[in-house]
Amino acid sequence: MVNRIKAFFAFLYDFVVGDDWRIAVGVVIGLAVTYAISQTSVPAWWVLPALLVVLLPASLWVATRHR
Repeated sequence: MVNRIKAFFAFLYDFVVGDDWRIAVGVVIGLAVTYAISQTSVPAWWVLPALLVVLLPASLWVATRHR
């Protein structure tokens, strides 16, 4: 039973974090900011697309820099 639990958490970590932990942290921060903005009267739909515009080039830059 313990091996199955360890395997599940290993899968979950690999699924959520994947190859770049910075992207996972950015998405969590983006979701938190979206939630915080949604509690005000300001529309929050723009936060995640803006985050994509920042995170994708940053991730590509890091990936190509190491090669």
